[in-house]
Amino acid sequence: MKPFLLSRARQGLLLLLLWQGALACAQKATSPIFTQDTISDALMTRMRKGNTWKTSTPVSLRQELRYLRMSYKDANGQTRQGEMVVNRQIADRVLRIFRKLYEAGYRIEKMKLMDDYQGNDEASMQDNNTSCFNFRYITNSTTAISKHGYGLAIDLNPLYNPYVKGRNVAPVAGKPYAFRRDSRKDIPYKIDRKDLAYRLFTAEGFRWGGDWKSQKDYQHFEFSIPK
Repeated sequence: MKPFLLSRARQGLLLLLLWQGALACAQKATSPIFTQDTISDALMTRMRKGNTWKTSTPVSLRQELRYLRMSYKDANGQTRQGEMVVNRQIADRVLRIFRKLYEAGYRIEKMKLMDDYQGNDEASMQDNNTSCFNFRYITNSTTAISKHGYGLAIDLNPLYNPYVKGRNVAPVAGKPYAFRRDSRKDIPYKIDRKDLAYRLFTAEGFRWGGDWKSQKDYQHFEFSIPK
């Protein structure tokens, strides 16, 4: 009987250890992640191939940009791991904001680097992708560099919070969500002054594009570095 009992005891111990290991792995896999790193060689190559960083970009890839990994809740409330490249001077602020959004269950549909869209802003917006760094010029300009080109602006859920100037809307697919926004309750991911994202971003010193006068950029939060 002793060998049999010893075998059963060992089996029980083994099952307990396996269960504890599986539980630890599951907890690690679902634990929220909010980290920042410098730009690695692999990421540098990815950004060059993805057309978001060029030799004419006014910021140093290594010294001035940071790579963030952040958890977020998708449209179904599932935890996802997103990535974002930002200016190092706002990295801590951005991590604080998105951690609070995550803890509040705030919905963000996607959070990919612009390299996944070859730097195509329209494609990223139509995919409702939340992003930051992308070397480009401001809308309707060929000389003025966008705040995105410095890693100092974030577009949040852009399909449902489009850029609007007159009757022009970007992304084009965002037209159904562009007008009479103040009185509407049928816009998913809607950003206004009551929205948690608005409150968190502005508390950290960001300006909201929805407050602009001659044009509106409801998705857009930008930060100005004091000179």
